[in-house]
Amino acid sequence: MQWQPKTKIMNRMFVLLIMIFFLSSCKETYQPRLDIELSIQEFKIDSTSIRAIVAVDENTMYFTGANAKFGFTTDAGKSWNIQDVVYQDSIKPEYRSIAKNGENLFILNVANPALIYKISDSKTKVVYTENHPKVFYDSMAFFDEQNGIGMGDPTDDCLSIIITTDGGNTWSKIDCSILPKLVEGEAAFAASNTNIAIVNSTVWIVTGGTNARVFKSSDKGETWQVFDTPIIQGNGPQGIYSVDFYDEHNGIVIGGDYSNPDGNNQNKAITKDGGETWTSVSDGQDPNYRSCVQYVPNTNGQEIFAVGKMGISFSNDAGVTWGKVSSDDYYTIQFVDENTAWLGGHEKVGLMKF
Repeated sequence: MQWQPKTKIMNRMFVLLIMIFFLSSCKETYQPRLDIELSIQEFKIDSTSIRAIVAVDENTMYFTGANAKFGFTTDAGKSWNIQDVVYQDSIKPEYRSIAKNGENLFILNVANPALIYKISDSKTKVVYTENHPKVFYDSMAFFDEQNGIGMGDPTDDCLSIIITTDGGNTWSKIDCSILPKLVEGEAAFAASNTNIAIVNSTVWIVTGGTNARVFKSSDKGETWQVFDTPIIQGNGPQGIYSVDFYDEHNGIVIGGDYSNPDGNNQNKAITKDGGETWTSVSDGQDPNYRSCVQYVPNTNGQEIFAVGKMGISFSNDAGVTWGKVSSDDYYTIQFVDENTAWLGGHEKVGLMKF
């Protein structure tokens, strides 16, 4: 090989780096939709309030709700399989949490006794029981097929956090000694099964009441940090009702005051540093109280939906500004792609398409 002067090699490397920079800068960035038209197909589900859903695709979704109801469709709502999941043949729990790992489903109720049912091959089995007069679980989710987490109100001086590392077959409660302490009157809301957000090995959990804070673990629940937010707080119905993260840096929280659902001050905030600091957005403007917020997939974190009993709102600038796109009332929403989502509400399920 012919020897070349060092300066000549460096010049070639510099030119190559410049070309790479310009090629990457010319890549087309995502352009959020400026105007959307929604169609929501509503399905009547009698005798239950649905606050927790798992959306698999445009044909398949699972739900659980009050009055011990569990149900699903595999044909886009044309038919429904609905059953009662009772306890000891007489107790009808109110289920407000549902999660899926692989082919297995798990449902978790509020109130005492706390029960996690594993549903597999149409068979139900209790895999966790907790008896305590203060027990009240709010949501659950899985990191992957083996590792899952559930959270609830305090029975001591910390959040109730349970984890599984064997695919949901067994669950254990994290001791308060390794969790941040709660302020008296700080708890959570079982409003939409979205008090928990997970990206890879990181989980965020949100609270309300006397404090509206974000609890974060980057190692699937082994160690924890806690961060303040500007969300309205101070009494029981105030605080964060829902959290979502698009990636490990960009996230959003939403909520408000359930007793004053028209209020729109200090009820939504965003973060760009993984939840360490939060900035209020759209303060004094739409949306008002909402119980669930979710990023639209494949939109580079720009498009977001928020739902609640006051309607459905949409943002196309990462949550900075919003517009109300429907007056339909739903408690929770979950997307299957950028054009399709399932919703759960009072005695109804919705299939939303753009």
